[in-house]
Amino acid sequence: HSVSRPSPKSAFVPASLPPDPAKVKELQHFVSNSKRLFVMTGAGISTESGIPDYRSEGVGLYARTDRRPVQHAEFVRSASARQRYWARNFVGWPQFSSYQPNTAHLVLRDWEKLGKLHWLVTQNVDALHTKAGSQRMTELHGCTHRVFCLACGDQILRSELQEHFEALNPTWKAEAFGVAPDGDVFLTDDQVRNFQVPACRKCGGILKPDVTFFGDTVSQEKVNFVHQRLAESDSMLVAGSSMQVYSGYRFALAAQEKQLPIAVLNIGPTRLDHFASLKLNSRCGELLPLIV
Repeated sequence: HSVSRPSPKSAFVPASLPPDPAKVKELQHFVSNSKRLFVMTGAGISTESGIPDYRSEGVGLYARTDRRPVQHAEFVRSASARQRYWARNFVGWPQFSSYQPNTAHLVLRDWEKLGKLHWLVTQNVDALHTKAGSQRMTELHGCTHRVFCLACGDQILRSELQEHFEALNPTWKAEAFGVAPDGDVFLTDDQVRNFQVPACRKCGGILKPDVTFFGDTVSQEKVNFVHQRLAESDSMLVAGSSMQVYSGYRFALAAQEKQLPIAVLNIGPTRLDHFASLKLNSRCGELLPLIV
């Protein structure tokens, strides 16, 4: 076994050995036996596109810094929290929006085209599955590429909001200190102080990305919809997630209750390891293309 050479994009991917041929065979058997596969993906599928995650050992945001993501209540309550969030997001957006799908995203899109993948649920907010062409899909925690008004519900594209930011802040400049998982960057309080944040163009309300912030909950309607897709499925594959967040973990518990076989592909331990039928410690982009 030779450990594959890291590319610059793999800076946020934890170290792992190449796929074990015996395990590849087991996953091949798992996928071949499945007719209506339910797939759930997490941050570990996007780290190979260059997007850092929160929890990976040694390379995740929590391991590298003492920074924590914005909390929902703080964003809604505090104008200065919103100013700080949007200033960081404004600086990070050009890079974050340019990230491209990797092999793993493309493989899952192909499985869908072949009729193998019944439904895909992603916990990621990076739009990479959409960019890859997946259609039978639910973005469980929303997507940073959309923005909506908390008061009237009006929606705009995040790319359009970028133009409003530029018009309001023609001379504002800030150099970023490292990129974070959800598209923002690290800025000092001094840098943020004079940043102007636009209000909703229709009602003057507060603009928020169409994502579930920490401390917020996924809508019951969306949860019910995903449960319905799971009920139609005959097996579950978790790719690139430790399933530490309950909003995703609940579907694994439901799959276990239905006695569906569950395969987990993730570098490092997950909450499912004790009841999964199969656990693989490999990169999604290395292992998934080996499955026919």
